[in-house]
Amino acid sequence: MKQALITGGTRGIGLASVERFLKAGYLVTALYSRGEEDAEKAREKFPAASFVRADVSKEEEVEKVFSRLPALDVLVNNAGVSLFSQVQDTSWEEWERVMKVNAGGVFLCCKYGVKKLLERGGGAIVNVASVWGETGGSCESVYSASKGAVIAFSKALAKELAPSHITVNCVSPGVIDTQMNARLNKEEKKALKEEIPLGRFGRAGEVAELIYRVSVQKYLTGQDIALNGGYYI
Repeated sequence: MKQALITGGTRGIGLASVERFLKAGYLVTALYSRGEEDAEKAREKFPAASFVRADVSKEEEVEKVFSRLPALDVLVNNAGVSLFSQVQDTSWEEWERVMKVNAGGVFLCCKYGVKKLLERGGGAIVNVASVWGETGGSCESVYSASKGAVIAFSKALAKELAPSHITVNCVSPGVIDTQMNARLNKEEKKALKEEIPLGRFGRAGEVAELIYRVSVQKYLTGQDIALNGGYYI
């Protein structure tokens, strides 16, 4: 049976991805770093999946997870943290935290995940970036930088791993209706929707569906695929 590992897997896009890969018949391991309440709810909803607590920004924890993983066919790097702050008000510690989780976590999971994929003779890596990694977001310069790094890393890694039959792609969502955007008030949400040609926020399940479809495409690699309702064309 094929196996998938999904980071940030207890809510939003990650949890929707758990559901999609289970539906496709995969054995699923989902990582999370905090929020035991969310994890318990996820376990109750999807008892067939294995939810494991691990901080993707810490190498020893990532190495431990992958050393215990029997096999791997698909790696979905979805874990991420946001930061809404003007650059002059942003601390070095905040910069480090965002970069360590959003970019460093992708690197570490790829570093140890590739070894498992090679044992299978190939596989797929799908990294979740962001529209802000493509265009930059005002007051989200650090977050934008971290997601831009994910896109560049993915393109380079795709070239590196292609001879080993491992595809590497990015999915870059626009504004998705998840907890990460809970900070937006009613007026801000209305203004954002007016900027999106399709007139609504995306759904976590729509992103999960794209992640799955990208993972099974054998001739697609090195691409950054936008899912944003036309917000950025």
